Amino acid sequence: MTALNTGDISFLVICTLLVFLMTPGLALFYGGMVRKRNVLSIMMQSYAAMGVVTVIWVLFGYSLAFGPDHGHIIGGLDWIGLRGVGLSPNPDYAPTIPHLLFFLFQLMFAIITPAVISGATAERLRFTAFLLFIILWSTFVYIPLAHWVWGVGGWMRNLGVLDFAGGTVVEVASGVSGLVAAFVVGKRLKVGYEWNIPHHMPNVLFGGGLLWFGWFGFNSGGAMGANGVAVLALATTQIAGATGMIGWALVEWLHRRQITVFGAVSGIISALVAITPAAGYVSTVSALLIGFIAGGVCYLAVSILKAKLGYDDALDVFGIHGIGGTWGTIATGIFADLSLNPQGKNGWINGGGFEPVLIQLLAVLATYIFAGMMTFLILKGIALITPLRASDDEQVNGLDLTQHREKAYPDFELSENVYI
Repeated sequence: MTALNTGDISFLVICTLLVFLMTPGLALFYGGMVRKRNVLSIMMQSYAAMGVVTVIWVLFGYSLAFGPDHGHIIGGLDWIGLRGVGLSPNPDYAPTIPHLLFFLFQLMFAIITPAVISGATAERLRFTAFLLFIILWSTFVYIPLAHWVWGVGGWMRNLGVLDFAGGTVVEVASGVSGLVAAFVVGKRLKVGYEWNIPHHMPNVLFGGGLLWFGWFGFNSGGAMGANGVAVLALATTQIAGATGMIGWALVEWLHRRQITVFGAVSGIISALVAITPAAGYVSTVSALLIGFIAGGVCYLAVSILKAKLGYDDALDVFGIHGIGGTWGTIATGIFADLSLNPQGKNGWINGGGFEPVLIQLLAVLATYIFAGMMTFLILKGIALITPLRASDDEQVNGLDLTQHREKAYPDFELSENVYI
C-alpha cells in the first residue's frame, strides 16, 4: 500500500510552481534578446505554449506519455481527459504524492519545451504557423519521447537510459528541432546595418535569473519527494550553473579577449542544460566538471560552429540546448554514481564500464534522428496550410505590429526600419 506524504506533496507543489515560472522567465530572456520590433511576438510564443500545451496535456497528452504502455512506443488512452488521474498516488511514478500533482509537474516540462524551440525561428516565424507547430510537435515528438524515456515500459527506460530531468526529452529534442526549424524557415531578413541582438540586456539577465531559480524545481523535483536525492540535485544545479558561467567566460576571453555579460548568462544556461539529465545521479565534484565543460563547449558551438554551418538559429537554441543537452546526457553515463542514488547506476569512472556511455549515446542519437525528422515533416506539412515565414515587409515593420497589432515600446518612436 502507498500513502500520501505531506512533506513530499509540499515539496512537489513548490517544484511545480518553480518550473511554471521558467516559461515567463524564458519569455523575458528571449524578449530581451530580439530587436525592439519583435519583443511581444517572441514573448507571446512562450505564453501561447502555456495555454495550448495545457489543453493538449489534459485531453490526451498525459495519457499517451505516461499511460499504460503499448509496444514500448506510446502510452494508451486510459487516462484521456484525466480520467482516473486523481488525488490518490500512482505507485509507478510517485507513490507519496497525488497522481494529479505528478501530472501537473510533468505538464510544466511539456509547456517549456516547445517554448524553447521558438528562439530558433525568432523574428520571422508567423504566429499562426507557430500555433500549429506547438500542437503537432507536442503530439508527435514530445509525447512519444516522454514515454520512451520516462513512461513505464518505454524502450529507453527499459534499456537503462539515465535522464533525471529532461536531457533528451527537453534539451536535446528542443535543440535539434530548433536547428531543423532554422534551416527550414530560413534566415532573417537583414535590414540595412543593424545590430541583431540583444536589445535589452537587463531583461536577458532578469529572465536568465528566473530560469536559474526555476531550474532548482526543474531538477530537484525529479526526485519525486523531499529526500536526499532532491538535495543532491539542488546542489549539482547550483554548482554546475556557477562553473558554466566561468567556463564560457574563460573560453570567450581566450577567443576574443573579452568577457561579456551576455556570455556570462549564456554560460549559466548552458551548464544548467547539461546538468539536467545528471542532476540526481552525479556527485558535486562531477557537477563542477560537467558545468565547466558545458560553458566552454557551448561557447564554441555558438561562436564558431554556427558560423561555419551558416544557419540562423536566432537565439542559439541548438548551440545551448542541443549541444549542452548532448554533453550532459553523455556525461551522465560517465559520472553517474550508484552510491548517491540507488535508482541510477555506476558510470564509466565509477567502475560501470563503457556500457552506460554507449546507452546514453544511443539515447542522444535516437533523439536527434526522431526529433529532427519529425520536425522537418511537421514544418513542411504546416507550409502546405499556411506560410511559415513572415514576408519581407512584415519583418521590416516587425512581428509585434504585423502579427499582433501591438508595440512593446509605443512611447518611443525611433527609426523602426534600421536600428531596432
